[in-house]
Amino acid sequence: MTRSILVGGEMLGWSDLHPVDALSAAGGAAAGALLAAALRPGDSVLVAGPHKLSLITDIASGVASVDVLVRSAPDAEEIAGLLDGTKGQVICGSLDRLTSDDVYDVVVALDGLDRLVGPDTANLTWSGALARLQTRLAPSGRLLLGAANPFGVERFLQPPISAALPRNEDWARDLDDTAPTGRTSLVSTLEAAGLDISRTYAVFPSLVEADVALASVDHLGAVTAARAIAKRNSGPTLMDPYRLVVDAAAAGLAVELAPAWYVVSGDLPDVLPATAVPAGAGVLLEEHLLAALKVDDQAVVRRTITEYVNWLVAQDHPTAAIAAPDNVILDGTSYRLFGDGDPVDAHGEALVVAHLARFARRSLEGGSRQPWPAGGDVRELTARLGSMAGITVTGELLPAPELVRPLGSAEQLATVARLAEELAEANARAILFEGLLSGIRRSRPYRVGHAVLNPARVIVRRARRMLRKVVR
Repeated sequence: MTRSILVGGEMLGWSDLHPVDALSAAGGAAAGALLAAALRPGDSVLVAGPHKLSLITDIASGVASVDVLVRSAPDAEEIAGLLDGTKGQVICGSLDRLTSDDVYDVVVALDGLDRLVGPDTANLTWSGALARLQTRLAPSGRLLLGAANPFGVERFLQPPISAALPRNEDWARDLDDTAPTGRTSLVSTLEAAGLDISRTYAVFPSLVEADVALASVDHLGAVTAARAIAKRNSGPTLMDPYRLVVDAAAAGLAVELAPAWYVVSGDLPDVLPATAVPAGAGVLLEEHLLAALKVDDQAVVRRTITEYVNWLVAQDHPTAAIAAPDNVILDGTSYRLFGDGDPVDAHGEALVVAHLARFARRSLEGGSRQPWPAGGDVRELTARLGSMAGITVTGELLPAPELVRPLGSAEQLATVARLAEELAEANARAILFEGLLSGIRRSRPYRVGHAVLNPARVIVRRARRMLRKVVR
């Protein structure tokens, strides 16, 4: 029977599993996939810190024994009841109060080290907490450690609200109680502590919501990471979340700017979950089209749109229904689906136009450069794209009128600047044309022609009036 043991420093009125204004416990599909790849049936495991209950039960069902260390008394009682009948124990209290000599094959700390202590633990630094966990590892033991990135992509997306209003869990501690900053510093610190680090994963969209973990973030992996970040940051942002991650990956910075990292030892898969990124080469069709628009290469846009539409109409409906440009991979001249997508309830040309409208909307939301005058709406761009594929986009096929603004403040400012520039250019052309027209009117040939033609106009007008009288 699983027991709950108090070791000191426990928190009686706090819950990390069901927080009110703090972070939730660590979890996500990537966390589950990592544990499934790293744990073995004969392992003894220590789960240190708050982890989703589903993760804890999955661990317990696949190993020889599991001990769980949490600082919250209510959490400890809930976990003990959940693991009733499992070999192991639930230890309630701070890491610095743990005095047993037990060692484990695997120490799981995917939530990091910050929540292994309470408000009365003032002298246990991040390095000190790491050292205490290391004493729990068997000589050939494995440590699965999570670490949040204090300078991840969310620093570019959302203002740091916690700077003005700290969470209840952000208790003041010793000034030296800080984690290494940056992935390189993190890995160096762990290696300097004697750990043999074999792999580092970039975690998206956050440490406690680890949907995907990537050993490298490039090409199709960047799209996977960008989707996770965009889904988490669906409200107003400082920059477009999707474009930020894709552009960071193109610059080779996506791993460094990941919201969090997993640092582990052992031979593990490159991508967690393994099916998160489609296999094979290629580029997302949407990115290919946006790249062509950025350099005003309308020939490539026209050719690609035509090829895509021809491929789309040849697919069966379940495939075509989810084959929008942001869910299709272009590999040379062949196309394939990226993954599961939101199906469109339409058929024939209506389905094609719906996918083109989605691309038009996403390009406007991302503030993407286009070779046509700024200020175009979704309906106008959709009709233009449809005409490239030989489709006459009638009113009933077009989406309802809508005002689409760029998602991020930075993209909004860029769009405003572009509109202002085009307006200034149009105004300059109008002034030039007005000057030319005024010059023509003052010229001698114009005045002579006007003098000759004006009497003729008078005669024509009088003749028309007389003719109307006769007809009456």
